Amino acid sequence: MTPARVQKPEGQPTRGKTASNRLRRVDNFLLLYEPSLLTRTDGRFAASFFVDLGYGFDARTTLESAARFRRVNPTLPILGVEIDKERVEAALPFADALTRFRLGGFNLPMKSGEHVRLIRAFNVLRQYDEKDFAPAYERLAEYVLPGGLMIEGTSTPFGQIWSANLARKMDDGSWNMEALVFSTNFRLGFDVEEFQTILPKNYIHRVVKGEPIFDFIEAWKRSAAETAHAKTFGLRQWFIAAAEALVRKGFKIDVKKKWLTKGYLIWEF
Repeated sequence: MTPARVQKPEGQPTRGKTASNRLRRVDNFLLLYEPSLLTRTDGRFAASFFVDLGYGFDARTTLESAARFRRVNPTLPILGVEIDKERVEAALPFADALTRFRLGGFNLPMKSGEHVRLIRAFNVLRQYDEKDFAPAYERLAEYVLPGGLMIEGTSTPFGQIWSANLARKMDDGSWNMEALVFSTNFRLGFDVEEFQTILPKNYIHRVVKGEPIFDFIEAWKRSAAETAHAKTFGLRQWFIAAAEALVRKGFKIDVKKKWLTKGYLIWEF
């Protein structure tokens, strides 16, 4: 790979706004979903990076992730990547032997011999045109080890609600879209339409008749309406009941309580 110092970052600067613990639920999801991906030390995974792409105007999301993930892997290398030079310079004082910050874009600033196990790209692609989605994914795939993962999506300003694609790097170099994940901490209630407004870029403009995401959202709305009586027992019970109703409608939803009770709905493909 081309050394980071000569790369011209590909992409556009984001608004850069963030908030403390905005992506905590994203990290907690990853720790539940596949902790072994963060702890692997075999082969090229031994020194491979978790990449926080587009961390924003300050380094807090990257540093918060470092604290969380190093509880399971104290030696995990972490790289914060920003396309804005001033944001990188502001973050550099927080760098150490395991936590680095570099200027870059969809062409990640990896040096020779460096690899990536996991990418978190949140609130990055939302500002792009839909036509830019696939090229961005293809570019990012170049840096991820087979078996690695990318979680890419959008959250509300304080992270109460988010939705994200889970993409798995395959042996042939392509991505396999593994699931679409929805998350809520219930502080804003439970309203399926709230999720519709923060769908990832590849779905946000496709909630129209004839598209699978339209069918899914409509089925989820109906399921929520049909199970509204469960609100008597709390929002979590309603969320669980609506998810189980989706399964009865033929959707592949992971209904394990470890997900649903925590406010995670995983639509598997």
